[in-house]
Amino acid sequence: MAEFIDFGEFDGMFETFAHTAWRLETRRAYRSDEETETYQRFVQGRDAGYDLGDPWCTSRREQSALGKRFERVRIVDNPPTPGQLYLLDGARRNAAVGEDIRNLWRSDADRLRLPAEDFWLFDSRVAALLHFDGEDRLTGVELITDPAKVVRYCQARDAAWHYAIAARDFQARLSP
Repeated sequence: MAEFIDFGEFDGMFETFAHTAWRLETRRAYRSDEETETYQRFVQGRDAGYDLGDPWCTSRREQSALGKRFERVRIVDNPPTPGQLYLLDGARRNAAVGEDIRNLWRSDADRLRLPAEDFWLFDSRVAALLHFDGEDRLTGVELITDPAKVVRYCQARDAAWHYAIAARDFQARLSP
């Protein structure tokens, strides 16, 4: 039976993990991004104006200072969607607070047979599978602790990380 956790418990996992929090982002858009002021500024061609002092950034910096690692691979279409371009721009904010972001073309992700779902992997022991509705809204977080299933996510992480391109280098390849 699937075990779903509430969003508060999920948020708490970013404070309680011991070593690594790793994410695979596979979606073409995220409603939570599209509803932000930074997204609206970005799509208008203005500087997004990220606030490096907001609670999310502060938490990432604090956890990184403790030696914990935040890493993610973002799957990108060719050409990138507006939501993916926003995330590519936002990688500079993530890097400023201690995250290591890499990108992988969707065609490469398909060749590697990476999962089509978004997930976080905590300390290579727990996966948090993110569920979305048809309008790209996060609707639930499924906790996966069965070691045989977690290994599948670890294998996806290893393949994605190996082939992914650092955000700065990826961005440079997109610029004419």
